[in-house]
Amino acid sequence: MPKRAVQEPLRQQVYLRLREAIETGVYAAGVRFPASREYARILRVSRNTILWAVERLQSEGYLVTRVGDGTYVAERSASTRIGQHALQVAAHQLLSARGRLIADAGARWNPPTGDTLPFRVGRPALEEFPFALWDRLERQVPLAGRIAGAGYADAAGSAALRAAIAQWLLISRGIRCSAEQVLITAGSQQALDLIARLLLDDGDQVIVEDPGYLGIRANLIAQGAQVCPSPVDAEGLCIAQAAARYPHARLAVVTPTHQFPLGVQMSLARRKELISWAQTNRSWIVEDDYDGEFQYGAQKIPALCSMAHDARVLHVGTFSKSLGGGFRLGFIVLPGNLVDAFARARAINDRQSPGHVQEVLARFIVEGHLLRHLRRMRDLYRERQALMIAQLERASHGQISLAPSLQGMHITLEVDASIRDTDLSRKALNAGVQLMPLSAYCIAAQRRGWLFGYAGYPEAALTRAARALGPLLV
Repeated sequence: MPKRAVQEPLRQQVYLRLREAIETGVYAAGVRFPASREYARILRVSRNTILWAVERLQSEGYLVTRVGDGTYVAERSASTRIGQHALQVAAHQLLSARGRLIADAGARWNPPTGDTLPFRVGRPALEEFPFALWDRLERQVPLAGRIAGAGYADAAGSAALRAAIAQWLLISRGIRCSAEQVLITAGSQQALDLIARLLLDDGDQVIVEDPGYLGIRANLIAQGAQVCPSPVDAEGLCIAQAAARYPHARLAVVTPTHQFPLGVQMSLARRKELISWAQTNRSWIVEDDYDGEFQYGAQKIPALCSMAHDARVLHVGTFSKSLGGGFRLGFIVLPGNLVDAFARARAINDRQSPGHVQEVLARFIVEGHLLRHLRRMRDLYRERQALMIAQLERASHGQISLAPSLQGMHITLEVDASIRDTDLSRKALNAGVQLMPLSAYCIAAQRRGWLFGYAGYPEAALTRAARALGPLLV
Protein backbone atom coordinates (compact mmCIF):
# COMPACT_ATOMS: atom_id res chain seq x y z
CA MET A 1 0.00 0.00 0.00
CA PRO A 2 1.26 3.58 -0.62
CA LYS A 3 3.36 5.13 2.11
CA ARG A 4 2.08 8.07 4.13
CA ALA A 5 3.93 10.22 6.63
CA VAL A 6 6.51 8.08 8.38
CA GLN A 7 5.16 8.99 11.83
CA GLU A 8 1.76 7.41 11.11
CA PRO A 9 1.44 3.77 12.32
CA LEU A 10 0.43 1.22 9.71
CA ARG A 11 -3.01 0.68 11.24
CA GLN A 12 -3.64 4.45 11.05
CA GLN A 13 -2.67 4.40 7.37
CA VAL A 14 -5.10 1.56 6.72
CA TYR A 15 -7.87 3.34 8.62
CA LEU A 16 -7.38 6.57 6.66
CA ARG A 17 -7.30 4.71 3.36
CA LEU A 18 -10.53 2.84 4.09
CA ARG A 19 -12.27 6.01 5.32
CA GLU A 20 -11.24 7.85 2.17
CA ALA A 21 -12.59 4.98 0.05
CA ILE A 22 -15.96 5.28 1.78
CA GLU A 23 -16.10 9.08 1.64
CA THR A 24 -15.23 9.20 -2.06
CA GLY A 25 -17.75 6.49 -2.98
CA VAL A 26 -15.31 3.70 -3.83
CA TYR A 27 -17.32 1.75 -1.29
CA ALA A 28 -20.89 2.94 -1.85
CA ALA A 29 -23.45 3.21 0.94
CA GLY A 30 -25.20 -0.10 1.56
CA VAL A 31 -22.59 -2.38 0.01
CA ARG A 32 -21.12 -5.22 1.98
CA PHE A 33 -17.61 -4.59 3.24
CA PRO A 34 -14.94 -7.19 2.35
CA ALA A 35 -14.12 -9.78 4.99
CA SER A 36 -11.17 -8.83 7.18
CA ARG A 37 -9.05 -11.79 6.05
CA GLU A 38 -9.65 -10.96 2.40
CA TYR A 39 -8.82 -7.29 2.85
CA ALA A 40 -5.71 -8.11 4.87
CA ARG A 41 -4.50 -10.29 1.99
CA ILE A 42 -5.20 -7.55 -0.58
CA LEU A 43 -3.32 -4.88 1.41
CA ARG A 44 -0.62 -7.32 2.60
CA VAL A 45 -1.10 -6.41 6.26
CA SER A 46 -2.09 -8.44 9.33
CA ARG A 47 -5.73 -9.17 10.04
CA ASN A 48 -5.43 -7.41 13.42
CA THR A 49 -4.49 -4.22 11.58
CA ILE A 50 -7.66 -4.48 9.47
CA LEU A 51 -9.82 -5.29 12.50
CA TRP A 52 -8.51 -2.21 14.34
CA ALA A 53 -9.35 0.02 11.38
CA VAL A 54 -12.79 -1.56 10.89
CA GLU A 55 -13.71 -1.17 14.58
CA ARG A 56 -12.75 2.48 14.44
CA LEU A 57 -14.83 3.03 11.30
CA GLN A 58 -17.77 1.36 13.04
CA SER A 59 -17.41 3.61 16.07
CA GLU A 60 -17.43 6.66 13.79
CA GLY A 61 -20.54 5.52 11.95
CA TYR A 62 -18.95 4.71 8.57
CA LEU A 63 -19.68 0.98 8.90
CA VAL A 64 -22.53 -0.96 10.48
CA THR A 65 -22.61 -4.61 11.50
CA ARG A 66 -25.66 -6.75 10.85
CA VAL A 67 -25.79 -9.73 13.17
CA GLY A 68 -25.10 -12.92 11.22
CA ASP A 69 -24.85 -11.02 7.93
CA GLY A 70 -21.53 -9.17 7.91
CA THR A 71 -20.40 -5.55 7.82
CA TYR A 72 -21.86 -2.90 5.51
CA VAL A 73 -21.11 0.69 4.55
CA ALA A 74 -23.55 2.89 6.47
CA GLU A 75 -26.42 4.58 4.67
CA ARG A 76 -26.45 8.40 4.76
CA SER A 77 -29.17 10.84 3.83
CA ALA A 78 -28.78 13.03 0.77
CA SER A 79 -28.43 16.17 2.88
CA THR A 80 -25.78 14.53 5.02
CA ARG A 81 -23.83 13.39 1.95
CA ILE A 82 -24.00 16.87 0.39
CA GLY A 83 -22.97 18.56 3.63
CA GLN A 84 -20.15 16.13 4.24
CA HIS A 85 -18.96 16.41 0.66
CA ALA A 86 -18.70 20.19 1.04
CA LEU A 87 -16.92 19.70 4.35
CA GLN A 88 -14.50 17.22 2.76
CA VAL A 89 -13.61 19.61 -0.06
CA ALA A 90 -12.90 22.44 2.36
CA ALA A 91 -11.13 20.17 4.81
CA HIS A 92 -8.84 18.55 2.28
CA GLN A 93 -7.87 21.95 0.94
CA LEU A 94 -7.48 23.91 4.17
CA LEU A 95 -7.25 21.71 7.25
CA SER A 96 -4.57 19.50 8.72
CA ALA A 97 -5.23 15.80 9.27
CA ARG A 98 -6.13 16.59 12.88
CA GLY A 99 -8.37 19.42 11.72
CA ARG A 100 -10.22 17.14 9.31
CA LEU A 101 -10.73 14.62 12.10
CA ILE A 102 -12.17 17.25 14.45
CA ALA A 103 -14.39 18.83 11.77
CA ASP A 104 -15.75 15.46 10.69
CA ALA A 105 -16.45 14.39 14.28
CA GLY A 106 -18.28 17.67 14.92
CA ALA A 107 -20.38 17.27 11.77
CA ARG A 108 -21.41 13.76 12.83
CA TRP A 109 -22.51 14.85 16.31
CA ASN A 110 -24.37 18.03 15.27
CA PRO A 111 -26.00 18.83 18.65
CA PRO A 112 -29.33 20.68 18.62
CA THR A 113 -29.52 24.43 19.12
CA GLY A 114 -32.36 26.85 19.73
CA ASP A 115 -35.87 25.82 20.72
CA THR A 116 -36.72 22.17 21.14
CA LEU A 117 -39.98 20.24 20.84
CA PRO A 118 -41.36 17.58 23.16
CA PHE A 119 -40.06 14.86 23.65
CA ARG A 120 -36.49 15.98 22.97
CA VAL A 121 -34.17 14.84 25.77
CA GLY A 122 -31.79 16.97 27.83
CA ARG A 123 -33.85 20.13 28.23
CA PRO A 124 -34.50 21.32 31.81
CA ALA A 125 -37.40 23.55 32.80
CA LEU A 126 -35.63 26.78 31.91
CA GLU A 127 -38.71 28.89 32.50
CA GLU A 128 -38.70 27.76 36.16
CA PHE A 129 -35.22 29.05 36.92
CA PRO A 130 -35.21 31.86 39.57
CA PHE A 131 -33.77 34.57 37.33
CA ALA A 132 -34.89 37.40 39.64
CA LEU A 133 -33.02 35.81 42.54
CA TRP A 134 -29.95 35.31 40.35
CA ASP A 135 -30.06 39.00 39.34
CA ARG A 136 -30.28 40.03 42.99
CA LEU A 137 -27.27 37.89 43.91
CA GLU A 138 -25.35 39.39 41.00
CA ARG A 139 -26.10 42.92 42.22
CA GLN A 140 -24.85 41.99 45.68
CA VAL A 141 -21.33 41.24 44.42
CA PRO A 142 -19.20 44.15 45.71
CA LEU A 143 -17.39 46.42 43.29
CA ALA A 144 -14.03 44.90 44.19
CA GLY A 145 -15.37 41.48 43.35
CA ARG A 146 -16.71 42.68 40.01
CA ILE A 147 -13.39 44.26 39.12
CA ALA A 148 -11.55 41.07 40.04
CA GLY A 149 -14.04 38.98 38.05
CA ALA A 150 -13.49 41.12 34.96
CA GLY A 151 -9.77 40.40 34.91
CA TYR A 152 -7.63 37.34 34.36
CA ALA A 153 -7.90 34.74 37.10
CA ASP A 154 -6.91 31.19 37.98
CA ALA A 155 -7.74 28.89 35.05
CA ALA A 156 -8.77 26.21 37.56
CA GLY A 157 -11.67 28.42 38.59
CA SER A 158 -12.84 30.72 41.34
CA ALA A 159 -11.66 29.63 44.79
CA ALA A 160 -15.13 30.38 46.20
CA LEU A 161 -16.89 28.28 43.56
CA ARG A 162 -14.46 25.37 43.88
CA ALA A 163 -15.03 25.33 47.65
CA ALA A 164 -18.80 25.54 47.22
CA ILE A 165 -18.82 22.64 44.75
CA ALA A 166 -16.67 20.49 47.04
CA GLN A 167 -19.13 21.04 49.90
CA TRP A 168 -22.09 20.45 47.59
CA LEU A 169 -20.66 17.16 46.28
CA LEU A 170 -20.28 15.81 49.81
CA ILE A 171 -23.90 16.60 50.63
CA SER A 172 -25.52 15.64 47.33
CA ARG A 173 -23.31 12.89 45.88
CA GLY A 174 -21.32 11.53 48.81
CA ILE A 175 -17.98 12.58 47.29
CA ARG A 176 -15.20 13.59 49.68
CA CYS A 177 -12.81 15.94 47.94
CA SER A 178 -10.99 19.17 48.66
CA ALA A 179 -11.68 22.45 46.86
CA GLU A 180 -8.22 22.14 45.31
CA GLN A 181 -9.29 18.94 43.50
CA VAL A 182 -12.15 20.72 41.70
CA LEU A 183 -11.41 22.25 38.30
CA ILE A 184 -14.07 24.47 36.72
CA THR A 185 -14.87 23.85 33.04
CA ALA A 186 -17.25 25.17 30.41
CA GLY A 187 -19.51 22.14 30.78
CA SER A 188 -18.96 18.39 30.54
CA GLN A 189 -17.85 18.45 26.89
CA GLN A 190 -14.83 20.59 27.74
CA ALA A 191 -14.12 18.37 30.73
CA LEU A 192 -13.98 15.29 28.49
CA ASP A 193 -11.91 17.20 25.94
CA LEU A 194 -9.32 18.03 28.61
CA ILE A 195 -9.25 14.44 29.86
CA ALA A 196 -8.75 13.05 26.37
CA ARG A 197 -6.03 15.56 25.49
CA LEU A 198 -4.03 15.03 28.67
CA LEU A 199 -4.47 11.30 29.31
CA LEU A 200 -4.70 9.73 25.83
CA ASP A 201 -2.42 9.35 22.83
CA ASP A 202 -3.52 8.87 19.21
CA GLY A 203 -5.04 5.45 18.72
CA ASP A 204 -5.53 4.70 22.43
CA GLN A 205 -8.53 2.52 23.15
CA VAL A 206 -11.41 4.00 25.16
CA ILE A 207 -14.30 1.85 26.35
CA VAL A 208 -17.68 3.53 25.89
CA GLU A 209 -21.22 2.39 26.58
CA ASP A 210 -23.17 1.07 23.59
CA PRO A 211 -25.72 2.59 23.28
CA GLY A 212 -24.29 5.81 24.68
CA TYR A 213 -24.12 9.57 24.44
CA LEU A 214 -23.14 10.87 20.99
CA GLY A 215 -21.18 13.83 22.37
CA ILE A 216 -18.81 11.51 24.23
CA ARG A 217 -18.12 9.52 21.08
CA ALA A 218 -17.54 12.62 18.95
CA ASN A 219 -15.21 14.16 21.51
CA LEU A 220 -13.03 11.06 21.71
CA ILE A 221 -12.90 10.57 17.95
CA ALA A 222 -11.87 14.20 17.52
CA GLN A 223 -8.93 13.53 19.85
CA GLY A 224 -7.77 10.56 17.75
CA ALA A 225 -8.86 7.89 20.24
CA GLN A 226 -10.19 4.50 19.19
CA VAL A 227 -13.76 4.32 20.49
CA CYS A 228 -14.49 0.80 21.75
CA PRO A 229 -18.25 0.12 22.00
CA SER A 230 -19.20 -2.19 24.86
CA PRO A 231 -22.65 -3.59 25.68
CA VAL A 232 -24.88 -2.42 28.51
CA ASP A 233 -27.22 -4.73 30.42
CA ALA A 234 -29.53 -4.29 33.41
CA GLU A 235 -26.50 -3.72 35.69
CA GLY A 236 -24.74 -1.18 33.49
CA LEU A 237 -21.60 -1.41 31.37
CA CYS A 238 -20.47 -5.02 30.85
CA ILE A 239 -16.86 -4.37 31.88
CA ALA A 240 -15.80 -8.04 31.81
CA GLN A 241 -16.69 -8.32 28.12
CA ALA A 242 -15.09 -4.96 27.38
CA ALA A 243 -11.87 -5.83 29.20
CA ALA A 244 -11.58 -9.14 27.34
CA ARG A 245 -12.12 -7.54 23.95
CA TYR A 246 -10.03 -4.42 24.59
CA PRO A 247 -7.19 -5.50 26.90
CA HIS A 248 -5.17 -2.34 26.25
CA ALA A 249 -7.93 0.19 26.93
CA ARG A 250 -6.59 3.27 28.70
CA LEU A 251 -9.91 4.71 29.79
CA ALA A 252 -13.61 3.92 30.22
CA VAL A 253 -16.40 6.53 30.11
CA VAL A 254 -19.57 5.57 32.00
CA THR A 255 -22.86 7.07 33.19
CA PRO A 256 -23.40 4.85 36.26
CA THR A 257 -26.15 6.71 38.12
CA HIS A 258 -28.57 6.90 35.19
CA GLN A 259 -27.13 5.29 32.08
CA PHE A 260 -27.65 7.35 28.97
CA PRO A 261 -29.83 6.56 27.11
CA LEU A 262 -31.23 3.33 28.63
CA GLY A 263 -31.70 4.70 32.13
CA VAL A 264 -30.35 1.68 34.03
CA GLN A 265 -28.43 2.06 37.29
CA MET A 266 -24.99 0.43 37.57
CA SER A 267 -25.11 -2.22 40.29
CA LEU A 268 -22.73 -2.23 43.24
CA ALA A 269 -21.11 -5.45 42.02
CA ARG A 270 -20.52 -3.96 38.57
CA ARG A 271 -19.10 -0.76 40.10
CA LYS A 272 -16.61 -2.78 42.12
CA GLU A 273 -15.70 -4.78 39.03
CA LEU A 274 -15.14 -1.59 37.03
CA ILE A 275 -12.92 -0.03 39.70
CA SER A 276 -10.96 -3.27 40.04
CA TRP A 277 -10.35 -3.24 36.27
CA ALA A 278 -9.03 0.33 36.45
CA GLN A 279 -6.76 -0.43 39.40
CA THR A 280 -5.35 -3.60 37.86
CA ASN A 281 -4.71 -2.07 34.45
CA ARG A 282 -3.69 1.40 35.70
CA SER A 283 -6.48 2.77 33.52
CA TRP A 284 -8.88 5.64 34.11
CA ILE A 285 -12.62 5.82 34.65
CA VAL A 286 -14.57 8.93 33.67
CA GLU A 287 -17.85 9.18 35.57
CA ASP A 288 -20.23 11.40 33.63
CA ASP A 289 -22.79 12.44 36.26
CA TYR A 290 -24.90 14.38 33.79
CA ASP A 291 -28.23 14.28 35.69
CA GLY A 292 -27.31 12.73 39.03
CA GLU A 293 -29.13 15.49 40.92
CA PHE A 294 -32.50 14.26 39.68
CA GLN A 295 -33.38 11.25 41.81
CA TYR A 296 -36.95 10.89 43.01
CA GLY A 297 -36.88 7.94 45.40
CA ALA A 298 -36.13 7.85 49.12
CA GLN A 299 -32.83 6.04 48.51
CA LYS A 300 -30.31 8.19 46.62
CA ILE A 301 -27.71 6.51 44.42
CA PRO A 302 -24.21 7.67 45.43
CA ALA A 303 -21.65 8.65 42.85
CA LEU A 304 -19.11 6.08 41.67
CA CYS A 305 -16.42 8.54 42.79
CA SER A 306 -17.67 8.21 46.38
CA MET A 307 -16.28 4.65 46.51
CA ALA A 308 -12.61 3.84 47.21
CA HIS A 309 -10.91 3.92 43.82
CA ASP A 310 -7.19 4.73 44.29
CA ALA A 311 -7.60 7.99 42.35
CA ARG A 312 -8.63 6.15 39.19
CA VAL A 313 -12.09 7.81 38.87
CA LEU A 314 -12.44 11.28 37.38
CA HIS A 315 -15.86 12.70 38.26
CA VAL A 316 -17.37 15.02 35.64
CA GLY A 317 -20.33 17.18 36.64
CA THR A 318 -22.32 19.88 34.91
CA PHE A 319 -24.80 22.63 35.78
CA SER A 320 -26.39 22.38 32.33
CA LYS A 321 -29.28 20.29 33.67
CA SER A 322 -29.78 22.12 36.98
CA LEU A 323 -29.31 25.72 35.75
CA GLY A 324 -29.28 25.59 31.96
CA GLY A 325 -26.81 24.85 29.17
CA GLY A 326 -26.26 28.53 28.44
CA PHE A 327 -24.48 29.07 31.76
CA ARG A 328 -21.58 26.95 30.40
CA LEU A 329 -20.35 25.76 33.77
CA GLY A 330 -19.20 22.31 34.79
CA PHE A 331 -16.34 20.75 36.70
CA ILE A 332 -13.99 17.81 37.09
CA VAL A 333 -12.94 16.24 40.39
CA LEU A 334 -9.31 15.25 39.83
CA PRO A 335 -6.51 13.59 41.77
CA GLY A 336 -4.52 16.41 43.37
CA ASN A 337 -1.39 15.73 41.35
CA LEU A 338 -3.25 16.29 38.05
CA VAL A 339 -4.90 19.62 38.82
CA ASP A 340 -2.02 21.88 37.78
CA ALA A 341 -1.57 20.14 34.43
CA PHE A 342 -5.31 20.33 33.71
CA ALA A 343 -5.44 24.01 34.72
CA ARG A 344 -2.57 24.83 32.35
CA ALA A 345 -4.31 22.96 29.54
CA ARG A 346 -7.53 24.84 30.28
CA ALA A 347 -5.61 28.13 30.12
CA ILE A 348 -4.26 27.22 26.68
CA ASN A 349 -7.73 26.26 25.48
CA ASP A 350 -9.92 29.20 26.58
CA ARG A 351 -8.20 30.71 29.63
CA GLN A 352 -11.08 30.69 32.15
CA SER A 353 -14.83 30.79 32.74
CA PRO A 354 -16.47 34.22 33.25
CA GLY A 355 -15.47 35.42 36.70
CA HIS A 356 -18.70 37.14 37.73
CA VAL A 357 -20.83 34.10 36.84
CA GLN A 358 -18.62 31.89 39.00
CA GLU A 359 -18.96 34.24 41.95
CA VAL A 360 -22.75 34.38 41.67
CA LEU A 361 -23.01 30.59 41.36
CA ALA A 362 -20.84 30.18 44.47
CA ARG A 363 -23.31 32.36 46.41
CA PHE A 364 -26.25 30.50 44.83
CA ILE A 365 -24.87 27.22 46.21
CA VAL A 366 -23.61 28.37 49.62
CA GLU A 367 -26.81 30.25 50.51
CA GLY A 368 -28.92 27.15 49.81
CA HIS A 369 -30.66 28.40 46.66
CA LEU A 370 -29.42 25.51 44.49
CA LEU A 371 -30.75 22.98 47.00
CA ARG A 372 -34.18 24.65 47.08
CA HIS A 373 -34.29 25.01 43.28
CA LEU A 374 -33.48 21.33 42.77
CA ARG A 375 -36.11 20.26 45.30
CA ARG A 376 -38.72 22.22 43.34
CA MET A 377 -37.50 20.76 40.05
CA ARG A 378 -37.59 17.19 41.36
CA ASP A 379 -41.20 17.64 42.43
CA LEU A 380 -42.08 19.27 39.10
CA TYR A 381 -40.30 16.65 36.99
CA ARG A 382 -41.94 13.79 38.89
CA GLU A 383 -45.34 15.36 38.14
CA ARG A 384 -44.48 15.88 34.46
CA GLN A 385 -43.23 12.32 34.16
CA ALA A 386 -46.49 10.92 35.56
CA LEU A 387 -48.56 13.13 33.27
CA MET A 388 -46.53 12.15 30.18
CA ILE A 389 -46.88 8.44 30.95
CA ALA A 390 -50.65 8.77 31.38
CA GLN A 391 -51.16 10.91 28.27
CA LEU A 392 -49.08 8.63 26.04
CA GLU A 393 -50.90 5.53 27.20
CA ARG A 394 -54.25 7.20 26.63
CA ALA A 395 -53.38 8.66 23.22
CA SER A 396 -51.83 5.42 21.96
CA HIS A 397 -54.60 3.20 23.37
CA GLY A 398 -52.05 1.33 25.45
CA GLN A 399 -49.46 0.82 22.72
CA ILE A 400 -47.02 3.09 24.53
CA SER A 401 -46.80 1.99 28.15
CA LEU A 402 -43.84 3.50 29.98
CA ALA A 403 -42.64 2.31 33.36
CA PRO A 404 -42.10 5.15 35.87
CA SER A 405 -38.46 6.01 36.59
CA LEU A 406 -36.90 7.13 39.86
CA GLN A 407 -34.04 8.94 38.08
CA GLY A 408 -33.31 11.38 35.30
CA MET A 409 -35.19 13.59 32.89
CA HIS A 410 -36.28 11.07 30.25
CA ILE A 411 -37.65 7.55 29.89
CA THR A 412 -36.59 5.10 27.21
CA LEU A 413 -39.00 2.63 25.66
CA GLU A 414 -37.15 -0.32 24.13
CA VAL A 415 -38.80 -2.49 21.48
CA ASP A 416 -37.85 -5.51 19.41
CA ALA A 417 -34.61 -5.10 17.47
CA SER A 418 -36.39 -5.92 14.19
CA ILE A 419 -38.45 -2.69 14.35
CA ARG A 420 -37.18 0.34 12.39
CA ASP A 421 -37.44 2.96 15.11
CA THR A 422 -36.37 5.72 12.73
CA ASP A 423 -39.67 5.42 10.83
CA LEU A 424 -41.80 6.57 13.77
CA SER A 425 -39.25 9.27 14.66
CA ARG A 426 -39.50 10.70 11.14
CA LYS A 427 -43.31 10.71 11.22
CA ALA A 428 -43.29 12.28 14.67
CA LEU A 429 -41.04 15.13 13.56
CA ASN A 430 -43.44 15.90 10.71
CA ALA A 431 -46.16 16.11 13.36
CA GLY A 432 -44.14 18.53 15.50
CA VAL A 433 -42.73 16.00 17.97
CA GLN A 434 -39.02 15.30 18.53
CA LEU A 435 -38.76 11.61 19.32
CA MET A 436 -35.17 10.39 19.23
CA PRO A 437 -34.71 6.76 18.08
CA LEU A 438 -32.65 4.54 20.35
CA SER A 439 -30.73 3.25 17.31
CA ALA A 440 -29.20 6.72 16.87
CA TYR A 441 -27.14 6.13 20.02
CA CYS A 442 -25.89 2.67 19.03
CA ILE A 443 -22.57 1.70 17.45
CA ALA A 444 -22.56 -2.11 17.30
CA ALA A 445 -25.57 -2.72 19.56
CA GLN A 446 -28.74 -3.86 17.83
CA ARG A 447 -31.22 -2.09 20.10
CA ARG A 448 -34.31 -0.18 19.05
CA GLY A 449 -36.81 2.10 20.73
CA TRP A 450 -37.41 5.75 21.55
CA LEU A 451 -36.46 8.35 24.17
CA PHE A 452 -39.17 10.44 25.81
CA GLY A 453 -37.89 13.63 27.45
CA TYR A 454 -40.36 15.31 29.79
CA ALA A 455 -38.50 17.62 32.19
CA GLY A 456 -38.39 20.77 30.07
CA TYR A 457 -41.97 20.83 28.81
CA PRO A 458 -45.13 22.12 30.53
CA GLU A 459 -48.17 19.91 30.89
CA ALA A 460 -50.00 21.41 27.91
CA ALA A 461 -47.05 20.79 25.59
CA LEU A 462 -46.64 17.19 26.79
CA THR A 463 -50.36 16.56 26.28
CA ARG A 464 -50.31 18.01 22.74
CA ALA A 465 -47.25 15.96 21.84
CA ALA A 466 -48.83 12.74 23.12
CA ARG A 467 -52.02 13.39 21.16
CA ALA A 468 -50.00 14.10 18.00
CA LEU A 469 -48.00 10.88 18.44
CA GLY A 470 -50.94 8.58 19.17
CA PRO A 471 -52.47 8.44 15.64
CA LEU A 472 -49.05 7.66 14.12
CA LEU A 473 -49.08 4.25 15.79
CA VAL A 474 -52.20 3.06 14.00
